[in-house]
Amino acid sequence: MMRNGEPVARIDIVQADGRWRRVDNPRVEQNQMTHSDSRCPFADDFDATAAESFDGAHENYRRLRDEAPVAYSSGYGGFYALTRFEDVEKAARDSTRFISSVRAVVPSDPRGIRRPPLNFDAPAHSPFRRALDRTLHHSRLERLAPRLRAHAEREIQPFLDAGTSDICRSFGTIYPAFTAAEWLNLDRDQVYRLASVSSDWVDAWRRQDGETVTARSNEMYDMARALVADRRANPRPVETDPASSLLAEEYEGAPLAEELVVGALRQSLVVGLVAPPILLGGICVHLSRDQDLQSRLRADPALIPAALEEFIRLYTPYRGFARTVSEPVEVHGRLIEPGVPVTLVYASANRDERVFPDPDAFVLDRSNISRHMGFGRGRHRCVGMALARLSLRIALEVLLERTQSFDVAGEIEMTRMPELGAQSVPLRVVPA
Repeated sequence: MMRNGEPVARIDIVQADGRWRRVDNPRVEQNQMTHSDSRCPFADDFDATAAESFDGAHENYRRLRDEAPVAYSSGYGGFYALTRFEDVEKAARDSTRFISSVRAVVPSDPRGIRRPPLNFDAPAHSPFRRALDRTLHHSRLERLAPRLRAHAEREIQPFLDAGTSDICRSFGTIYPAFTAAEWLNLDRDQVYRLASVSSDWVDAWRRQDGETVTARSNEMYDMARALVADRRANPRPVETDPASSLLAEEYEGAPLAEELVVGALRQSLVVGLVAPPILLGGICVHLSRDQDLQSRLRADPALIPAALEEFIRLYTPYRGFARTVSEPVEVHGRLIEPGVPVTLVYASANRDERVFPDPDAFVLDRSNISRHMGFGRGRHRCVGMALARLSLRIALEVLLERTQSFDVAGEIEMTRMPELGAQSVPLRVVPA
């Protein structure tokens, strides 16, 4: 097959029923409007830059799942959004066609910088993933649990003392920084600096403020380089220290390039600090609205692990990471060309009524809850998901233990892409 005088290979198509079939001459729907970007022959299906309310984004994704499962927005330079569970899961598992090395996030780093393992494809991705996975085994998490609980119990006290305070910007920010520090073996005096710098960086990223992004990112790079220098001089066991594990890893018979090790650690410094405040904020809004559930979980903490899985499904804090296609792919009649980012909207997939009945409702012990994609799917699923579950469970346990009740006491401030959810939730708290 030829297109514009160039040979084009046969490609796979996802039909409306989710099955793949092979075709020689894919065609886009003839009744679509033409966008000014010649790579995308569609009008906008949604405005990716529009302000959102706490429930509004999910209402919009419900519409898109029905009307435009392969939705297009010209926002942030133009991208597609896969909104149905089956399409998102299929793309996430297909790392040959849907690659991460071109664009892994929309909006992307305003400076165009890419770090492993998030922005790498296999096989170059694999040694970074292997090195980080090695440090998150079950026995290590068991040893970390008492330390995390001690951090949570200490750091929640200022929030409780305030009476009314923002859960996301106080406890929800500093406690995850201590979690990251325990995983990475950072000195305690670095934790508060990390929490401050990473918060500034995230806010600047959301605003696409390149100058501040660069300044704060450079500070985290300095922390990562210092960590690498220390571990070169004083190696630690690779099973318990990410920097040492990365330095011991090899790719194609040679050690990983030091600047890539630094980049992977720089990524690790911030990745665990973005999502937890948003998810914790969403949980607190939900429990403020449902005081009976709040009381039930407080009275029976054994229910918290199952409740947390349903909260992760409902309030997935990363709405979805992005891919680009390595060859033209047609999905539901829309032709996606290489170079145009494709966001895999996990947050929409997790509320797809085709998979999760009554998807907007909280259902404790939902029969298929293990299918949720709150931590992604495929090669790039969240490397720290076991640690994240442990940390969030402890945070929720401690919050409920140390309070009689809490409820929302002010305006909820929403985040922007690539996250989804509340970045500011003022709570009125009655301490236990």
